[in-house]
Amino acid sequence: MVYIWNDPSEVPADFGPSVVTFGNFDGVHRGHQQVLSELIRSARFNGTKAVAVTFDPHPALIHRPESAPEMIMGLQDKLVALGELGLDAILVMKYSLNLASLTPEEFVGQILVDSLHASHVVIGHDSRFGRGNSGDLDTMKQLGEKFDFDVQVISEFGSEGYPLHDDDGTDRRCSSTWVREALQEGDVATAAAVLGRPHRMRGEVVHGAARGRVLGFPTANLAHEATGFIPADGIYAGWLVDQAGTRWPAAISVGSNPTFDGVSRQVEAHVIDRPHEAVEDFDLYGQTVVVEFVARLRGMVAYRGPEALVDQMRLDVIQAHDLLVRR
Repeated sequence: MVYIWNDPSEVPADFGPSVVTFGNFDGVHRGHQQVLSELIRSARFNGTKAVAVTFDPHPALIHRPESAPEMIMGLQDKLVALGELGLDAILVMKYSLNLASLTPEEFVGQILVDSLHASHVVIGHDSRFGRGNSGDLDTMKQLGEKFDFDVQVISEFGSEGYPLHDDDGTDRRCSSTWVREALQEGDVATAAAVLGRPHRMRGEVVHGAARGRVLGFPTANLAHEATGFIPADGIYAGWLVDQAGTRWPAAISVGSNPTFDGVSRQVEAHVIDRPHEAVEDFDLYGQTVVVEFVARLRGMVAYRGPEALVDQMRLDVIQAHDLLVRR
């Protein structure tokens, strides 16, 4: 069981000692996983608790909302991904200007030491923390001496220890920026390599224009409030995980339906190999589902009428089926 706290006051007084790290962890990619795996190993070796401190919302949304990056995943998926790594607890700090005003010593003393009783702190070599990001690795080492905890420095995944390469063939450090760049290009395969799993979105299935049903390819349309980075427009092979946890192969459309002069971008998944073709026999409306992107099949194209579109959709479904089911 993973304990999830939304405020330091929720941490039991007798909790700890603990091995702690902190960060935004957007995407919980391989670099984050490297740090967290070392944290968990250290906690197990020392007989202590493994704890990650994360922030919601992302600090950029508070300090520079006009240029804040789109989040790779929502908070719920981030907590799921963190929990799957084997952490004992996650502290979600509500990020605010008050929290941002804490000095490095106040942040470490009040949260890591007083609340979580840290005996070890695991950080990346370039970590920054405290007011104005004024705290760095040297600051943490000094605070470790003051508060009597050990500091363990971890190099993030990528150029060291794992052959992930950029387009030009050079090694590149795993990062949330790299994931976003890949998704903006529709390169969900590279995004998955950096994440260590397929990129996913989560949202409620809502009623759409029902064009897919009329054309013979009913789709589950995600609400506009769905969380997760929306990849580039196109057709993808992937999976839909329903509310019961069943994974269905799917052909996924991202875009504005240019054949029908659509305007707003939509994410909709046509489930392959459904038990029945009748829509009423496979009703996902109102369910919160997860859509996972495995491979991009093609870009978004405006076809000359519904007939040409249906022919292409048949080919898309066959290609998605071959890629997902017969591999």
